[in-house]
Amino acid sequence: MGTGTAGAERLGIVGSGVIACGLAAVAARHGTVTVWARSDASAERAERTVRTVCEKAGASLDAGRVTVATDLDAVGRMTFVIEAIAEDLAAKRDLLARLERRLEPAAILGTTTSSLPLAALAEASGRPERFVAFHVFHPVPRMELIELAFPQRAAPETRERALALAVALGKRAVEVPDHAGFIVNRLLFPYLFDAVRLAAERGIAAVDVDTCMTLGAGHPMGPLALLDYVGLDVALAIGDALDLDVPARVRELVAEGALGRKAGRGFHAYD
Repeated sequence: MGTGTAGAERLGIVGSGVIACGLAAVAARHGTVTVWARSDASAERAERTVRTVCEKAGASLDAGRVTVATDLDAVGRMTFVIEAIAEDLAAKRDLLARLERRLEPAAILGTTTSSLPLAALAEASGRPERFVAFHVFHPVPRMELIELAFPQRAAPETRERALALAVALGKRAVEVPDHAGFIVNRLLFPYLFDAVRLAAERGIAAVDVDTCMTLGAGHPMGPLALLDYVGLDVALAIGDALDLDVPARVRELVAEGALGRKAGRGFHAYD
């Protein structure tokens, strides 16, 4: 990114959701960033989201440094490209293969996955020596952690550059084992789903479950509110990918379109 402490990486982000846009906004603090969106409509939404994220963060983030394009060739000259689309193995593999044909030999490919098989994604990328799981957390401007996971064939330079990029973004990087869920989601989602089952089996109101965990355990957000924040469709996809026992209530809400905050209703109602 620019000529800063990220080792002069030119950063490309492939995707236009909240994680992609949050990462782009944070990276823009250090230089220019190119974001790829699938369609004109997606590009317009991404531009609005980046502006909103930057406005909330204040003067330190500059939306003017983020360019959104719909031509995948726009990231072809980037030196570090991070795929940040939905947790769908087939879609990610297809996109990574399309990216590999466009990137320069020395470019590193990353993915924001935390639940899909890293070895399969690295193989699809065509460059397992230059591949990394770069798992950032939502909301990206506020969450300090990045989980870094590497395939077995990753080169030492890949590790060095991935760590340097994380540091340049102002994050704390932790290298984690290459297994589904890494550390955070592997521990977090069983707890979240247990909270759903407890509430359903005992008839406990969502607000009471969340109040107990915020006031009694010191958590910044209760488990049911956190599921709403993540998005129940995203939580369902992660749960299935991790082969967890996803509660029936989560599946019911997703089928109803009650996906949490973004839909105005989940375990809680939102204005």
